[in-house]
Amino acid sequence: MLSRLSQSALQLPRFAKRGLVLFVDISLCVLTLWFAFYLRIGEFVDLTGPAAFAAMTAIAVAIPVFIAFGLYQAIFRYAGWPALMTVTQACLIYGVLYAALFTVYGFPGVPRTIGLIQPILLLLAVGASRAVARFWLGGLLQSSQRSKALPATLIYGAGDAGMQLANAMANNLELRIVGFLDDDTTLHGRVLHGLKIYSPAALPELKRTLQVTTVLLALPSVSRRRRNEILQQIRAHKVLVRTLPSYIELAQGRVSMADVRELDIDDLLGREPVAPNRALMDQLIHNKTVLVTGAGGSIGSELCRQILQSTPAKLLLLEQSEFALYRIQQELEPLLTPSTQLIALLASVQDQARMRLIFDAYRPNTVYHAAAYKHVPLVEHNPSVGITNNVLGTRVIAECAQAFGVADCVLISTDKAVRPTNIMGASKRLAELILQALAAERTTTRFSMVRFGNVLDSSGSVVPKFRQQIRDGGPVTLTHLEITRYFMTIPEAAQLVIQAGAMAQGGEVFVLDMGQPVRIQDLARRMIELSGLTTRDAANPEGDIEIVVTGLRPGEKLFEELLIGENPQPTAHPRIMKAQEDFLPWAVLDTQLHALNRALDANQVDSVRQLLTALVSGYVPNAEIVDWLHLQQVVDGNAQVR
Repeated sequence: MLSRLSQSALQLPRFAKRGLVLFVDISLCVLTLWFAFYLRIGEFVDLTGPAAFAAMTAIAVAIPVFIAFGLYQAIFRYAGWPALMTVTQACLIYGVLYAALFTVYGFPGVPRTIGLIQPILLLLAVGASRAVARFWLGGLLQSSQRSKALPATLIYGAGDAGMQLANAMANNLELRIVGFLDDDTTLHGRVLHGLKIYSPAALPELKRTLQVTTVLLALPSVSRRRRNEILQQIRAHKVLVRTLPSYIELAQGRVSMADVRELDIDDLLGREPVAPNRALMDQLIHNKTVLVTGAGGSIGSELCRQILQSTPAKLLLLEQSEFALYRIQQELEPLLTPSTQLIALLASVQDQARMRLIFDAYRPNTVYHAAAYKHVPLVEHNPSVGITNNVLGTRVIAECAQAFGVADCVLISTDKAVRPTNIMGASKRLAELILQALAAERTTTRFSMVRFGNVLDSSGSVVPKFRQQIRDGGPVTLTHLEITRYFMTIPEAAQLVIQAGAMAQGGEVFVLDMGQPVRIQDLARRMIELSGLTTRDAANPEGDIEIVVTGLRPGEKLFEELLIGENPQPTAHPRIMKAQEDFLPWAVLDTQLHALNRALDANQVDSVRQLLTALVSGYVPNAEIVDWLHLQQVVDGNAQVR
């Protein structure tokens, strides 16, 4: 109520505001005179006869003095101490004149002390009125001006989530809610939380009339297909789109501004997630000792989060990066139940002696091997280190699993292992071959591999890279206009890895259903448009963000594949398949791995490439050797010859 009155007062024209303040001062002259009589004689009197004459005289003296002192020229400009001093000076002059009339000269029926009491009361009353104007209306005006400077925002969805979000953002200092959009035609034109509900078709007009720059999607229960349709409609209107998570992701309780996040590409993936099978999730984890290698990485850390939900007896976090290990440990500790012990282990999977000590001490039941160097260009420039970690590190883990009675060992692999053109992909396929070969031997450990494509927002993913480039004003860089990739959310990938491992009998290469591949150029354009910007190209030279092609990097493929062979077999899970992949017997592979190890120790890059080509079917390097160390050794050798 007070807020609406204040807004009405602020919207009055200047002459009306001056008239309002003049009326307030006249009223104060009368009220203070009335109260002065009460203080003098102890009872309230009727404002008639001498009392009315004293009141009229107060008005006749005060108002001209106040006008002379400029009290009605700019009400809000005179704020703070200078305004108070002006009011005090005006009231002092008025007091002298009024006291001269009623205290010094005197009038019958008006006590002489009234000439002293009333000016004092008027000073206090007028000063208080100006203070109220300063702190109430003046503060509201500043708040209103700040609010108008905030981005005008529409909430798409006038349901419970939208209403809660509007409530949460009532005093938000980032966005200003100006209305709702909703598909329900029966709601159009109605008012919710003081805000009008519009048709989504009205967005272009609202953008012009209300200067809308942002749309918040408050549609947590809508299907991904419908969300995709809505985003497709919004894209053309050059507004920033932000969203609430799904009901599955939202914590219990009211929606808050903290739940609002930037739109991710997973909002554009045209398929619904499949709820995990709790029995499969718990099978290898509940009340067991579980070891996760690479626990601080994108997949490793999400595996740890999912594993904790199945209450293992012990969760061993194995990580060679001190900072990554500290970060995931700090995140997980508040989530622990009394029945689960969390143990952070700083180590490299390449360190066989330390691995054996760890396996011997803790005797894990289940191992998820996520530790790997996976950034294609970096591994291409540092192949010896990449292969040592990805291949020989996997062998160390697998042999420790055999030696210390691990029941299940699951390797996290990649689609880049299929007909690889780079060192990273070849090393991951060779890691798969190690587990396939060991599984064919007499062993009590069930080895399995899970192969999938890119996960969204992982380290090295294009999504955070594009997002930052858009924030910086561009350009957005692509390596090729036709490059495509498979994408999956990190939580879904981790859940499917755990469920696939639970279905293993030994030696399986599981392949996750990644849906349809996404053209990276289309992804970049969607992210630009859903950030409220336009793509600058030949068709739109005045656009905001340019897309620049930088060329394929060493070892990079245009298209990724998930299968080497044909006819994958289905499993009990609709998103998990089994690949039919050939492998080498362990006796043959073991000899070749020793030869590879010797070549790596000597950094004999040519020999390493030859061995990889012989071991990994389909590996065809698509670039010259770009190993930095090898190239420097060649330069140094040539210099010595000269």
